[in-house]
Amino acid sequence: MDDITTESFANYRLENAKEALSSAELLYKYKKYKAANNRAYYSIFYAIRAVLALEHKDFKRHKDVIAYFNKNYVHTEIFPRMMGTKISHATEIREDSDYDDEFIVKPEETVKQIETAKELIELVEKYLKEKNKKQMLVPTIWMKKIKKNKPFIKKKKKKRWRLLH
Repeated sequence: MDDITTESFANYRLENAKEALSSAELLYKYKKYKAANNRAYYSIFYAIRAVLALEHKDFKRHKDVIAYFNKNYVHTEIFPRMMGTKISHATEIREDSDYDDEFIVKPEETVKQIETAKELIELVEKYLKEKNKKQMLVPTIWMKKIKKNKPFIKKKKKKRWRLLH
């Protein structure tokens, strides 16, 4: 078993966000707008989860992740209030793109989603750096298993993260 710090786990999630953003940009380039909307949304979602990793928080449903982030980070103005509106809009566009067969995607809408993802990633990156500077104490340790080169966090029965002391 290898150990990773909370900070490195948050950075791992941020890298997932960047990868999803890169996919969104590539899909946009090839005029795959619905798929690009999906990847832009997931980029946003993974960036939010990177922030929550610092608190050892995670939720089963997307709407719970977003609601927690809005309540604890947007409404408290740790992140700009406008970001909450943009995240909500990205969620709607992703759901329409994925589930509404009659949804017609406008390329300029996809550009907005990609720009929102870029903006949030930059804000999260800045936030994580600030948090890391403030928490240069003994790092908190998370447990992971190596399986197909991907880290997995061991969970309790109730799906809550278990912290190793």
